[in-house]
Amino acid sequence: MIDVIDLKKNFHDLEVLKGINFKVEKGDIVAVIGPSGSGKSTFLRCLNCMEDPTSGKIIFNGVDIADMKVDINVHRRHMGMVFQHFNLFNNKTVLENIMLAPEYVRCKEAKKLKTGKSKKQIHEEVKNEAMELLKRIGLESKADVYPSTLSGGQKQRVAIVRALAMNPDVILFDEPTSALDPEMVGEVLDLMKSVAAEGMTMIVVTHEMGFAREVANRVIFMDDGRILESGDPKEFFANPKTQRAREFLSKVL
Repeated sequence: MIDVIDLKKNFHDLEVLKGINFKVEKGDIVAVIGPSGSGKSTFLRCLNCMEDPTSGKIIFNGVDIADMKVDINVHRRHMGMVFQHFNLFNNKTVLENIMLAPEYVRCKEAKKLKTGKSKKQIHEEVKNEAMELLKRIGLESKADVYPSTLSGGQKQRVAIVRALAMNPDVILFDEPTSALDPEMVGEVLDLMKSVAAEGMTMIVVTHEMGFAREVANRVIFMDDGRILESGDPKEFFANPKTQRAREFLSKVL
């Protein structure tokens, strides 16, 4: 599904990613771990071109989305993103946050393909689907409130179902629990586990070693802008191959 070839990213003179090669198959759950400043979040943001790569290729469903001639917005519809700080629209209700993107895209497609569906029909369809997603996370009673009234854990669960509302092929998670109080981490990880169990392809930058060990089918260890190790979580946690990974695990486990 995703094939990253010699990906590099510079910020002026600072080389943050130093030639990343990486493949993701459909259904993979990849945990990206490593020390702060190792390039994990930059790598994730390059995958959907929120940061333009300096060089290299990102082949997503057969198209090099790092090519500046490609309309990245068309491909981003199939690549959900969940941010560390939720990034919900504070001037829109919870329901409106979830509905915004799918309603816009479906109205555009209906107009282009002349499907005969009215804006009102599409609005009702998307609304019903959004309410189903809110029921799934037990927050249907919060549909008409604004994000400022929610706890951190509730905001992140809404952010996850907002990503799911687009029916993406893959969801990218950028440290989804690091901004949460400890007691809220569990409810977000439980939702992520249930999404993973349904076969969603996921790439998760995380500090949650338990999640990486139990849920991921692959772990990538990054340091200094490079992937130093990649492999089976059980093998990685039991027997890391590099000294740098051993040092890192001794501090976080």
